[in-house]
Amino acid sequence: MTGRRVIEQRGLYFDELDEDVVYAHRPGRTVTEADNVLFTTLTMNNQALHLDAAWSAGQPFGQRLVNSMFTLSTVVGQSVSQLTQGTIIAQLGLTDVSFPHPLYHGDTLYTETVITRKRLSESRPGQGIVTMQHTGRNQDGTVVALATRSCLMWTRDAHAGRPAEPEKGSEEGSEKGTMTV
Repeated sequence: MTGRRVIEQRGLYFDELDEDVVYAHRPGRTVTEADNVLFTTLTMNNQALHLDAAWSAGQPFGQRLVNSMFTLSTVVGQSVSQLTQGTIIAQLGLTDVSFPHPLYHGDTLYTETVITRKRLSESRPGQGIVTMQHTGRNQDGTVVALATRSCLMWTRDAHAGRPAEPEKGSEEGSEKGTMTV
């Protein structure tokens, strides 16, 4: 290095996220037949609605549908670089997942996220819980996916190595596989 300033791409810290703001994630992602078939077979989902063009042609939508788990994964994935890259500690859960309209091969998926709630953790200093509402839309603006996601996020100071230490004797993390937030 020659003394140049380095800017590392990262998500936003808990302190930088604002409620009721729309974070538009771009670019969009055009979904191909190969994406759908690969994801569907990798996850051992042999649903004909995703794989069998002839059978799907006789079904209500008249064609194969993109696997909804691919759609959900892509919606969440599109938010990572802008919101959680390097600033998330853990995904805590997904709720209220719905797919009001199918996504088809050749559609382009665009995602927006609204922070609906955030609070500092009561038991984990330097960390906070953020609730996000993700909305996936196709190229025509039609909503194809909705999901609410909760994440445990770093505060800027804590991630910079200045976290408050948990009290001695804390039961935090005493049970394997559990997390108190």
